[in-house]
Amino acid sequence: MHDIRQIRENPEAFDAGLARRGLKPMSASLVALDETRRAAITGAEAALADRNAASKQVGAAKAGGNEAEFERLRALVAAKKEEIARLEDESRTADAALRAALLEIPNLPDADVPDGASEDDNVEVNRWGTPRTLEFAPIEHYDIAGVKPGMDFETAAKLSGARFVVLRGAVARIHRALAQFMLDIHTEENGLVEHMTPVLVRDDAMLGTDKLPKFGDDSFLTREGFWLIPTSEVTLTYSVAGDVLEEAALPRRMVAHTLCFRSEAGSAGRDTAGMLRQHQFEKVEMVSVTHPDHSRAELDRMTKCAEGILEALELPYRTIVLCTGDMGFGARRTHDIEVWLPGQDTYREISSCSTTGDFQARRMNARFKPAAGGKPAFVHTLNGSGLAVGRCLIAVLENGQQADGSVSLPKALHPYLRGKTTLGADGTLI
Repeated sequence: MHDIRQIRENPEAFDAGLARRGLKPMSASLVALDETRRAAITGAEAALADRNAASKQVGAAKAGGNEAEFERLRALVAAKKEEIARLEDESRTADAALRAALLEIPNLPDADVPDGASEDDNVEVNRWGTPRTLEFAPIEHYDIAGVKPGMDFETAAKLSGARFVVLRGAVARIHRALAQFMLDIHTEENGLVEHMTPVLVRDDAMLGTDKLPKFGDDSFLTREGFWLIPTSEVTLTYSVAGDVLEEAALPRRMVAHTLCFRSEAGSAGRDTAGMLRQHQFEKVEMVSVTHPDHSRAELDRMTKCAEGILEALELPYRTIVLCTGDMGFGARRTHDIEVWLPGQDTYREISSCSTTGDFQARRMNARFKPAAGGKPAFVHTLNGSGLAVGRCLIAVLENGQQADGSVSLPKALHPYLRGKTTLGADGTLI
């Protein structure tokens, strides 16, 4: 959420940032709401002072036998009481309207984010690995002979409908091994602290992490009023809501492996085949809570943590900086990592690492106490996939596919598979 004081003090810069997002100027309407709110507060304070002064004089007028003055002062006290109530109501109404408006406005991009209207304007900044040259036509993950016994979409549809999958046997084991491998790297080598968090959260957690109100249709809401998390970014980030952290405790680096749920509203017809886009999936999520001066360096560090997983799995990838027209709602800057999928003959997103600056921290009032003293300041929050487990499974299967329908598995996974190195064409580990 944006700071209305900064908008009030520099409306041109705010509108310029919105323009880079392809949005119309909004500062004038926001400042007008703020002026209404502030005028009502000032008026209520003045009326309260008048009422208090008149209240003190009522007794003196009564004691002095000045009945006319007594009645005038008593009427003034009553009028000021009504005025205070009216102005306080105006203040609350304007404040609610201002907050509602601010909650709907996306974050402003950092100055060095490339301008653009769509994904076509994103900028590649890194590329690693060379896609294999295959002597056969590569196929998508769900068509590989060794994968078919362990990836069941028909049973999933019978259970839950479209965009679900049942994994079984060797494929389920590889999926589990990938998640364990990611957690081990992040906790033992990258310095992240592992968490196990709920997957059901309240409105406040979704609102504080900018998933509400704008993206309510993209998530699932239970009859009891709980939201199924779209990612553990929600739980990890909101864990510091309302806190005032010591500066020495920053950065706080966290990781969690959880189920994630997305309704995929607006994605009808996209990636319907296979398990690339699912309503339920698993992700290893990274979240950092940092000092404002260090958030950009932390974004680069987080990106390298995600890239390192792909390199260890020997999966070619490229990293791009999203342009202003392709960034997410809460991001100031985003690095997307796209893994090579030979079955699609293209790179597809497998991780998105973003800094939100103080955008989420303001929504959830997360601050830190400067070591040098002074007022608490808002922290910066970052989040990134490290990685999406299902998409990583797809990449491992497609990049390791062999002409006979088997899959050669990355060396990094062998210890997690009790020394097994291959998914055989019959669907068993060998």
